[in-house]
Amino acid sequence: MVSHSSTLFTPGFLFASGGNFLLFLGFYMLMPVLPLYLIDAFNASGGTIGVVLALYTLAALAVRPFSGFVLDKFDRKPVYILSFAAFVLLFLGYTIAASLVMFALLRVLHGMAFGVVTTANNTIIIDIMPASRRGEGLGYFGVASSLAMALGPMLGLMLHSAYASWQVVILTAFGCGVTGLLLAVQIKTPTTIKRATEPLSLDRFFLTKGLRAGCCLMLLGMPYGMLTSYMTLYAQELHVTGNLGLFFSFMAAGLVLSRTYAGTLVDRGKVTAVILWGTLLTFLAFLVFASLGILAGKVVQGWVEILFYSSAFLLGMGYGTLFPAYNSLFVDLAPHNRRATASSTYLTTWDMGIGLGLVLGGRVGQECGFFVAFFMGGAMVLTSLILFAWMAAPHFNRNRLR
Repeated sequence: MVSHSSTLFTPGFLFASGGNFLLFLGFYMLMPVLPLYLIDAFNASGGTIGVVLALYTLAALAVRPFSGFVLDKFDRKPVYILSFAAFVLLFLGYTIAASLVMFALLRVLHGMAFGVVTTANNTIIIDIMPASRRGEGLGYFGVASSLAMALGPMLGLMLHSAYASWQVVILTAFGCGVTGLLLAVQIKTPTTIKRATEPLSLDRFFLTKGLRAGCCLMLLGMPYGMLTSYMTLYAQELHVTGNLGLFFSFMAAGLVLSRTYAGTLVDRGKVTAVILWGTLLTFLAFLVFASLGILAGKVVQGWVEILFYSSAFLLGMGYGTLFPAYNSLFVDLAPHNRRATASSTYLTTWDMGIGLGLVLGGRVGQECGFFVAFFMGGAMVLTSLILFAWMAAPHFNRNRLR
């Protein structure tokens, strides 16, 4: 198998990372402009925006357990390519959405395709990398999506501002997706993986050993969902008038920096320690970020903006530390022929958190202000830290297979 080699940067790894970058670039281009578009085109309220945005994530959540089962049972590459193609083509559907209901339906279909393709690429990259460097490899693989997080929102906002056209943003995202699909086709996947043949059970669709860690990860996903979707509206509350794309750039810089060293520490067996420290850092970053809602108007505006962008870097450091560690944790709890199920469970619990965060963040932000929503997000991160130290870490150490 390819994964037995000690070489990390194989052509397959580079093609997979490049395809992942372009897939997420198209995805993140839409994130900061979607709330603005829904307000301008359909006069949607904050609560409605939260529900419509959450449909995408909830659809991905619903399909992930089944995608994990299919990927463990059949050849993974055809499923990967077909779902990638569907994800790319659905970008074009937004150009003909004439009503909020039609837009919501397209978000559901797009979310389903996203759920399958991201489960597939997360599993395939594990298949083609050496097991001894899995944490490091997942860190570098995650750098691709981190760079997309930096460039995507900035590019989306720039195009929307320059052309005042939603369709220009959509077509650019579509072009990125097509290029990513062409790279994905070039990946050569292992053919000697033993497929799961056991009778159907819950564990074929959801890695039950990952339930405790999944609860902790879900609590981390909720404030992340608020952050990526409502940052622009929070910035308006804070009267931040600079280039908001820089927020994602600082966040991505933290993600890129932390992913590389976090993956190396994971390969040295320090999975639980990395998660604990990463969660603590994320909690402190949310405290700073949410506190800006209290400081705004009481201190010099320049300091508010400095702390605004600084907190983005700290948030990136925190989450960048957590991603490869949690990903490796789920894989280490599963046998080799359940890798896709492990990846599906990891992504399912994360998506569940993001979906709940979108709905809750929209409601609380509309009623109480987004700084209250982000304080609530910080409380969720603290709860995740306590639960992981109390129940998830000991359970992992007792049940890990590698």
